[in-house]
Amino acid sequence: MKNKLQKIGLTLAIVTLAASQVAYACGTCGCRDKKEKSECSTTKAHSHSHADGVAHSHAKDIVDTAVAAGSFKTLVAAVTAADLGATLKSEGPFTVFAPTDEAFAKLPAGTVETLLKPENKDQLIAILTYHVVAGKVTAEQVVGLTSATTVNGSDVKIVANDQGVKVGKANVIKTDIETSNGIIHVIDSVLIPTKS
Repeated sequence: MKNKLQKIGLTLAIVTLAASQVAYACGTCGCRDKKEKSECSTTKAHSHSHADGVAHSHAKDIVDTAVAAGSFKTLVAAVTAADLGATLKSEGPFTVFAPTDEAFAKLPAGTVETLLKPENKDQLIAILTYHVVAGKVTAEQVVGLTSATTVNGSDVKIVANDQGVKVGKANVIKTDIETSNGIIHVIDSVLIPTKS
């Protein structure tokens, strides 16, 4: 009996020692670090130095962040239809004023379906690029602007007051969502460029 108890004690000691040596896994990317337990965030840049001394960064790009959020399905579908995915996954940086699914739902019935048709790709690109500004512009910087030049080439008006911030006719409802290649500000309406 004494021998059996000693064996159980030895087994528990080995299991405890082994557990202390197991690397923690990052819940999102699966990378492992023996020194610290860390979780990746879908919206914020996350990095940590591993036991090998190499720093790993796991921030998602603009497109992957929008997909993970779950409230930009229409925007992601439009970006895909316009073949802008690769651009918005590139180094950037970009500032995106991202309309929610509810914002797209405010458009007249059939508008989104029409825009997603291949023959309307140029119009879709014009609209989507009107939501993108080159460079990283934080909320703090946005409130100091009266307009911003979009990737579309047109300027969009910005008004900041006690009621909040408007970009074009849209209200900014969430700001400073960090991504690996820029920043997202959420808006409640789709911006339609004015024809020159």
